[in-house]
Amino acid sequence: MENRKDHMGKVTCASWIRRPENEQLVVMGKSRHGDSPSVLEIFSYDAKTVSLSDSPQVAYECEDGNIVSVAVHPSGDEIVCSTTTGGCKLLEFQVKEDEDVKILAKDLPSLEGVGPQKCLAFSVDGAKFATGGEDGHLRVFEWPSLRILIDEPKAHKSFRDMDFSLDSEFLASTSADGSARIWNLEDGVPLTSLTRNTDEKIECCRFSKDGTKPFLFCTVQKGNKGVTAVWDISTWERIGYKRLLGKSASVMSVSLDGKYLALGSKDGDMIVVEVKTMGVSHVSRRLHLGTSVASLEFCPSERGVDRVVVSTSTEWGTVVTKLNTKPEWKEWQIYLLLLGLFLASAVLFFMFFRNSDNFWNFPVGPNQPAKPRSGGVYRDSQSDDQSGWGAFGPLDM
Repeated sequence: MENRKDHMGKVTCASWIRRPENEQLVVMGKSRHGDSPSVLEIFSYDAKTVSLSDSPQVAYECEDGNIVSVAVHPSGDEIVCSTTTGGCKLLEFQVKEDEDVKILAKDLPSLEGVGPQKCLAFSVDGAKFATGGEDGHLRVFEWPSLRILIDEPKAHKSFRDMDFSLDSEFLASTSADGSARIWNLEDGVPLTSLTRNTDEKIECCRFSKDGTKPFLFCTVQKGNKGVTAVWDISTWERIGYKRLLGKSASVMSVSLDGKYLALGSKDGDMIVVEVKTMGVSHVSRRLHLGTSVASLEFCPSERGVDRVVVSTSTEWGTVVTKLNTKPEWKEWQIYLLLLGLFLASAVLFFMFFRNSDNFWNFPVGPNQPAKPRSGGVYRDSQSDDQSGWGAFGPLDM
């Protein structure tokens, strides 16, 4: 199930905005169109129809060139966008009591005039923010103080992708030349470079997010063949790979709970993989009709059969897709199942007890003593009772 949204101006990027009241919004960056400037628009999302609103709730015009990338703080209150000429802008997203939506621009002196930033990313806890420039300059800040943690002008030739680990201890980054580096954010230094063959290019990178598997997923291109490789982040050694997409990947995303991995191709296809089995659970062919998928992100609130992703391409705009993933057990369903099993066991035990020939449930006659006489218990073993049943006497056969 898909819903396509494409207005005037080419879509350059998009991301979900997670709201406290469980309302989901989508922020969308669009390039200049004629005399109209580049614009950042925010649309509401309807989970029942799996679609975005026909018109944006609010829009912000960017005079400093086209919007290159966008990142939303996990709280949903702040948006950072990068433009082709003006560096980065900080936008505060506000919803008033009368449901009037506003975007307020704020100063971001540390990132003004730094040039286009190919990659923008907040850590999972929102306490760190990183930018990777087209010029290869890496900057990592504490948020919101903007205290600099890493400032490396020659981190890469030019940034391709980046991602924070779940605990915000590491940052993985990839370069346009196919290399990949790991940064220790506590010490503010490069930790290691991922090993690769001379004919391999590491392109997209995402850390696992389920909290149990310390992995780093990367797409690796070798000639015309593309695979998804896995590194163990305790040793930074490659432990395996699998050909999932079957073609070159342009973008990668991991669901907020870490259960699913999504890949978009350079010719418009999309697949979703269940991380536990590394098996493909959803395929959308030609989702963007032959053009490269530029961005891809899971909806932060959707679960089970209701999982949804938003994807973009410059030619075909923004597409919201409901995934064909298997349903997941909810907590109340698990408790209901356990209660049902307990009741069923109690009923079966009662039926077995009533219908079985219980040895101790034999009828007691009016003249039969409640317990055997002591003399019968200590009868001589050579007595005429050879049945072995003692005071209970022989069984009537």
